[in-house]
Amino acid sequence: MKRLPLLFIVLIIGLGAFAQELKLKKRKADALTGSQFSKLIVDTNISLSAREEMIWQEVKNGNIPSFLRKLSPIEINKVIDIKNYQLIIYTTSDYLSIGTDTDYIYMPTTPMLAQRIANLTHTLLPTKSMVDEIYRQAIIKLEPQPIPPTKAMTTVPVFRMHHEIVQKQLQALGSNYKQGSLTAGNKKDIIISNKIYRQATPRVVIYGWHKLDGKAIQPVYNKHTNTWADYSHGVRLISNIGYLNGKKIKLTDLLKDPILHELLSDEGMIMEAKYPID
Repeated sequence: MKRLPLLFIVLIIGLGAFAQELKLKKRKADALTGSQFSKLIVDTNISLSAREEMIWQEVKNGNIPSFLRKLSPIEINKVIDIKNYQLIIYTTSDYLSIGTDTDYIYMPTTPMLAQRIANLTHTLLPTKSMVDEIYRQAIIKLEPQPIPPTKAMTTVPVFRMHHEIVQKQLQALGSNYKQGSLTAGNKKDIIISNKIYRQATPRVVIYGWHKLDGKAIQPVYNKHTNTWADYSHGVRLISNIGYLNGKKIKLTDLLKDPILHELLSDEGMIMEAKYPID
């Protein structure tokens, strides 16, 4: 039998040791599908807070597609003060969704709910730099599909409409698309930023929705209040555990580092890498 080279074996073992999954309960067999859940929350008489509590319960009980559970590695290489750094971070392959692999729905949320989910799963939301790097390394890059803005853009029917548009894009890729492939270009990101704080009223900060030329449609923007969640917003979760030059490290610690924050942030140190949820 042909023997594998030692280096190849070491690489396989190393990658396996560093593999990460989203920390959530196992999905129950009788949990709602995406279609069922969207019908449950479609009533416009349901308040935002009630809708978000319903989303929270589904996520807390593990009702997300299985392809979102295995996190995708992102390798960041940078020279800082003439020293080489390699940082590996781990991200969900696509945006937060409710349901099964065959019947799910992308679920925009406010930053407060996004942060609750991040706290639950020991993850954080991405920075602008992380969003750029995720797009650069994405296997599937979709052309953004904006819907003309109306008062309905924060409602579930428009969430569903945009979800179906994205699904048609993915289906058109045929065998070139496999669930679990790192996918980008389909949503703007709710990001962590220093622009979250020191505002007169609580804000959400959004960024991204890269076009195929790599340029983001949405610059960093913090003019929406923190109760705004429209169809274009997505929640991408990043494990707080990464590996810097092979050593385990917390990303929240890196973001506070006066030198190494450059690996994750282009706006300086971020001392509060989270949204207030109170």
